[in-house]
Amino acid sequence: MSKEIVSELRRKMTTAFDVVHKDFSGLRTGRASPNLLESVTVDAYGSRMHINQVSNISVPEPRLLAVQVWDAALAPAVEKAIRDAGLGLNPSSAGASIRVPLPELSEERRKELVKVAGKYAEQGRIAIRNIRREGMDQIKAMEKDGETSEDESHKLSDEIQKVTDEFIKKVDEALSHKEKEILQV
Repeated sequence: MSKEIVSELRRKMTTAFDVVHKDFSGLRTGRASPNLLESVTVDAYGSRMHINQVSNISVPEPRLLAVQVWDAALAPAVEKAIRDAGLGLNPSSAGASIRVPLPELSEERRKELVKVAGKYAEQGRIAIRNIRREGMDQIKAMEKDGETSEDESHKLSDEIQKVTDEFIKKVDEALSHKEKEILQV
């Protein structure tokens, strides 16, 4: 039972870290990446759909994204969604093909992106600590119900803390890497 608790918490913390990593991939660093548009949603067929559900995104040049819309009638909606996404992008379309040039990042914009990355990292740390608290509560309940001894619950608590520290360190390392990537000129 004790190993299952730790492995379940590890799985949940991995998921929380993956969310942080995904959020980081959506931050613009000056290089084109299809992940940049991943969070963009388009009004299509009477509902909101992610852009990758209605088009194909490629990187033909280091500072250019190409969006190939599968249904040409949706091209204006996709172009509008990209423009309104708050990413500072100005797409231009030719039929079902949309070109999205990435402008040079100013120093001020880079600092803003570093702050956003910091917020994503803090959200990840909070999620990981909440998962730790959940595990600790589970252990306390087991000890109270007589399912585990006091010594065993201390060992489990220590093990959960080690796993928590490991994932917090991973988030911090990912943040440090992302900051360097954003500030790199």
